[in-house]
Amino acid sequence: MKIAFLKEIEERLRTEREKLVLEIRRVSPHVAIADAFDADYSTLGDKEDESAGVAAEIGDNLSLENELSSALRDIDSALKAIAAGTYGTCKYCKQLIDEARLNARPTSTSCVMCKKTLTQEL
Repeated sequence: MKIAFLKEIEERLRTEREKLVLEIRRVSPHVAIADAFDADYSTLGDKEDESAGVAAEIGDNLSLENELSSALRDIDSALKAIAAGTYGTCKYCKQLIDEARLNARPTSTSCVMCKKTLTQEL
């Protein structure tokens, strides 16, 4: 795979990661962003009425938070693969993933044929 292509993909992934982190913090300010996504409830208050509004907001945003967290994990995995020199290799057939697919979906871990087989689109 071309070095220039990898650098471009890496930059796009890092930019998208920054956006996701900001969005997660906006949606769920009580989520600690690191390697794990564990809520910090220590700042919610001691009384039930103090934390009810915040707890309701957390519940409302849980689905969105899970989607954003999943996307963040995919990006982190892709960045680790770039650093390890394994980016762009299908995890099933071990063949190179087409650059057009990676350009369209930089977090792809499977080639088009394997993805179609997995989703039974053949």
